[in-house]
Amino acid sequence: MRLLLISNSTMAGEPYLDYCKNDIADFLGNDRVEALFIPYAGVSMTYDEYEAKVKTRFNEVGHDVVSIHHFNDPIKAVQDAKAIIVGGGSTWHLLHEVRRHGLIEQIRTKVEDGTPYIGWSAGSNLTCPTIKTTNDMPIIDPKGFEALNLIPFQINPHYLDKTAQGHGGESRQQRIEEFLIVNQDITVAGLREGCMFIYENGKLTHKGERTCRIFKYGEEFYELSSGDDFNFLMK
Repeated sequence: MRLLLISNSTMAGEPYLDYCKNDIADFLGNDRVEALFIPYAGVSMTYDEYEAKVKTRFNEVGHDVVSIHHFNDPIKAVQDAKAIIVGGGSTWHLLHEVRRHGLIEQIRTKVEDGTPYIGWSAGSNLTCPTIKTTNDMPIIDPKGFEALNLIPFQINPHYLDKTAQGHGGESRQQRIEEFLIVNQDITVAGLREGCMFIYENGKLTHKGERTCRIFKYGEEFYELSSGDDFNFLMK
């Protein structure tokens, strides 16, 4: 199984997917890959528009994408995919559409059989056991929170340490601690922006200049840096 799980698509002041495009290229390899793009997290743009944004950046690094919405048979499109790319946006809408098209088991099987999977933000959330640690509003009922379950831990992408000045609501840390009270047997990784997880050859690594915050029920949270051992998350 090969996974590239990116926290966010865009760093402030930079073009879309620019900071991580070379990581995507390295992950897919030197030979050109036409990957299957799943745009279902996109709500405020058309799937054609979303595909065009992603295609531009993939073309820059020698690869290409074709969106699943062009196929009459989405299941066959997944089965035939050389790589699967899942973009960010609404995790709720993404899971709703993946489930509606009958793709949960199809994607899981395909990726477990070795097809490379790249996701960012909502696309990273989708690989978790559930989408319970996503940040976005539940704009649609996904008919269940269970996701692909490709990894045995939860990711909280775009992880922030503090709330905005003057904001009286709960911090991201407090929300994750609430999650752990009712989900005591699962670990949460706070994946900060500009960072990513890479899983290949049976090894999980973290890449990025910022640290990753690890949350477990009944324990004080702690920070790990790129170069530290993250393999415990896959056990």
